[in-house]
Amino acid sequence: MSIESLPTPTVPTGRALDHLPVAIIGAGPVGLAAAAQLAERGIGFVVLEAEPTAGTSVAAWGHTRLFSPWEFVVDAAAGRLLDAAGWDSPQATRMPYGRDLVADYLLPLAATPQLAPHILFNSRVTGVSRQGMDRTRSGNRGSTPFLLRVASVGETSEVLARAVIDTSGTYSTPNGLTASGLEPAHAALVPGRITQALPDVLGADREKFAGRHSLVVGAGHSAANTLLKLAALAREEPGTTITWAIRGASPVRVYGSAADELEGRGQLGDDIHQLVRSGAVALVDRFEVDDVLPAASDRVAVVGRRRGTPTTIEADRVVNATGFRPDLEILREVRISLDEIVEAPRALAPLIDPNLHSCGSVPPHGVLELSHPEPNFYIAGIKSYGRATTFLLATGYEQVRSIADELAGNRAAARLVQLVLPETGVCSTGAVSGGSCCA
Repeated sequence: MSIESLPTPTVPTGRALDHLPVAIIGAGPVGLAAAAQLAERGIGFVVLEAEPTAGTSVAAWGHTRLFSPWEFVVDAAAGRLLDAAGWDSPQATRMPYGRDLVADYLLPLAATPQLAPHILFNSRVTGVSRQGMDRTRSGNRGSTPFLLRVASVGETSEVLARAVIDTSGTYSTPNGLTASGLEPAHAALVPGRITQALPDVLGADREKFAGRHSLVVGAGHSAANTLLKLAALAREEPGTTITWAIRGASPVRVYGSAADELEGRGQLGDDIHQLVRSGAVALVDRFEVDDVLPAASDRVAVVGRRRGTPTTIEADRVVNATGFRPDLEILREVRISLDEIVEAPRALAPLIDPNLHSCGSVPPHGVLELSHPEPNFYIAGIKSYGRATTFLLATGYEQVRSIADELAGNRAAARLVQLVLPETGVCSTGAVSGGSCCA
């Protein structure tokens, strides 16, 4: 599909908007699930993907095994499209690597005849607005088409749409390493010494970590996966040592619980806990990073505070596993309503804000929680979680199923959110006054 084949920019009104496609930003798992859901309902769509293939962000951490088995990472509508194309579905109980998710699911899904003609690769959305309207104009706003500015192979084009589903993810926008949320003031003095979450420790990045001291910063599952790989490397490469720094008093959410209904997630927690108990990983709790500076022997000095006392940890390599944040710059001209803390849609935020919600589990939610003041505009997938964690692909699939029913005019189905997510069994951050929100 080419930009030239998209609808000519005119100004339709009323029901004429239905002749325009729904624009989906991003061809990752949730973006392609949205396309499959719309295809089943006979709703036109266009998928705008910045990279040359589907699932590029997933491929970047393709060496990492998911803790969800295949039965939880395939969207129902997408599965039906693939089955019709003769797909050899993977074993439901097997846990795939990220590379498997791409090769065995996302690429075949993007190649189905129902989706392939409507996906534009190498097409980066640089802005979203209404045609002829910035965010300040209100008259006839809901009956005016969306306008998406798209940069593609050296040229800029504009695409009109009846609705927009932003599933562009967060992997390319990690949180800052410091406790303030900013990038370290002197990061430029230690070029190449700070890496993003989920480096390929046992593969392409092996030489960066072998025989060296690594500091992993962060208390989530990305940190846990990296720690496991580093521990495996340490068993093979003498002199490989590992420190794990967290801001909290305990990595309880990573350690998990025996009640975790996802076996892989529970096992991940058990393995990390054992590494700490055995001394293979040195855990430094209550450590808040303030800056990074050059140290002797081409090392990095990570400067911060531990329980209020100035503390410095030296390392050869620092892994920033502090999480991710949404890129909101492209949405400046649409009316979105985000929570001030986690930058998630305002109605969704109380369900996922770690300051309020002490469980690792999240209630199912759909179009009601994802709606914004801008009619027919939605943020879905992991980007909808803002800076919060605990996202599962099954959650994103139900989000876009609900949105697709809403766009199809089936409001009852859109509001009937039916999803049983695996419980984590974790409910002990102590953040909620008066006890756990999940009690």
